[in-house]
Amino acid sequence: MRYLYWIAMASIAITQGAFAQSNLLENVKRNPEESRVLCEQFRSLNSKGISASSQEAINSISRQKNLSTTDAEILSIYVIGLHCPEVN
Repeated sequence: MRYLYWIAMASIAITQGAFAQSNLLENVKRNPEESRVLCEQFRSLNSKGISASSQEAINSISRQKNLSTTDAEILSIYVIGLHCPEVN
Protein backbone atom coordinates (compact mmCIF):
# COMPACT_ATOMS: atom_id res chain seq x y z
CA MET A 1 0.00 0.00 0.00
CA ARG A 2 2.86 2.38 0.79
CA TYR A 3 4.27 1.74 -2.65
CA LEU A 4 1.05 3.01 -4.27
CA TYR A 5 1.12 6.09 -2.07
CA TRP A 6 4.63 7.01 -3.25
CA ILE A 7 3.72 6.41 -6.88
CA ALA A 8 0.71 8.70 -6.50
CA MET A 9 2.80 11.41 -4.81
CA ALA A 10 5.47 11.22 -7.51
CA SER A 11 2.81 11.50 -10.22
CA ILE A 12 1.33 14.59 -8.58
CA ALA A 13 4.75 16.23 -8.27
CA ILE A 14 5.58 15.57 -11.93
CA THR A 15 2.20 16.89 -13.07
CA GLN A 16 2.56 20.05 -10.99
CA GLY A 17 6.05 20.68 -12.41
CA ALA A 18 4.81 20.34 -15.98
CA PHE A 19 1.86 22.63 -15.21
CA ALA A 20 4.17 25.29 -13.75
CA GLN A 21 6.40 25.19 -16.84
CA SER A 22 3.34 25.41 -19.09
CA ASN A 23 2.16 28.52 -17.21
CA LEU A 24 5.62 30.05 -17.49
CA LEU A 25 5.63 29.64 -21.26
CA GLU A 26 2.04 30.81 -21.62
CA ASN A 27 2.91 33.99 -19.71
CA VAL A 28 5.69 34.69 -22.19
CA LYS A 29 3.33 34.10 -25.12
CA ARG A 30 0.82 36.56 -23.68
CA ASN A 31 3.44 39.17 -22.87
CA PRO A 32 5.67 39.80 -25.89
CA GLU A 33 7.31 42.72 -24.09
CA GLU A 34 8.88 40.25 -21.66
CA SER A 35 10.35 38.34 -24.59
CA ARG A 36 11.65 41.55 -26.15
CA VAL A 37 13.41 42.52 -22.91
CA LEU A 38 14.95 39.05 -22.55
CA CYS A 39 16.14 39.12 -26.18
CA GLU A 40 17.83 42.48 -25.56
CA GLN A 41 19.55 41.03 -22.49
CA PHE A 42 20.72 38.05 -24.53
CA ARG A 43 22.02 40.31 -27.32
CA SER A 44 23.87 42.39 -24.75
CA LEU A 45 25.49 39.28 -23.32
CA ASN A 46 26.45 38.13 -26.83
CA SER A 47 28.09 41.50 -27.51
CA LYS A 48 30.31 40.82 -24.48
CA GLY A 49 31.17 37.35 -25.74
CA ILE A 50 28.84 35.60 -23.28
CA SER A 51 26.46 32.91 -24.51
CA ALA A 52 22.78 33.24 -23.62
CA SER A 53 22.89 29.59 -22.57
CA SER A 54 25.85 30.07 -20.24
CA GLN A 55 25.49 29.38 -16.55
CA GLU A 56 26.00 33.10 -15.90
CA ALA A 57 23.04 34.02 -18.14
CA ILE A 58 20.79 31.29 -16.76
CA ASN A 59 21.58 32.27 -13.16
CA SER A 60 20.81 35.90 -13.97
CA ILE A 61 17.38 35.01 -15.41
CA SER A 62 16.77 32.72 -12.47
CA ARG A 63 17.38 35.58 -10.03
CA GLN A 64 15.45 38.18 -12.05
CA LYS A 65 12.37 36.01 -12.49
CA ASN A 66 12.60 34.11 -9.20
CA LEU A 67 12.79 30.79 -11.05
CA SER A 68 14.71 27.60 -10.60
CA THR A 69 17.72 27.35 -12.88
CA THR A 70 15.93 24.60 -14.82
CA ASP A 71 12.90 26.82 -15.43
CA ALA A 72 15.15 29.76 -16.34
CA GLU A 73 16.94 27.58 -18.89
CA ILE A 74 13.64 26.38 -20.37
CA LEU A 75 12.39 29.97 -20.53
CA SER A 76 15.54 31.19 -22.28
CA ILE A 77 15.44 28.38 -24.86
CA TYR A 78 11.77 29.11 -25.56
CA VAL A 79 12.27 32.87 -25.91
CA ILE A 80 15.36 32.50 -28.10
CA GLY A 81 13.65 29.96 -30.33
CA LEU A 82 10.56 32.10 -30.88
CA HIS A 83 11.77 35.68 -30.72
CA CYS A 84 15.53 35.98 -31.22
CA PRO A 85 16.95 32.91 -32.97
CA GLU A 86 20.08 34.84 -33.95
CA VAL A 87 21.17 34.88 -30.31
CA ASN A 88 23.96 32.47 -29.38
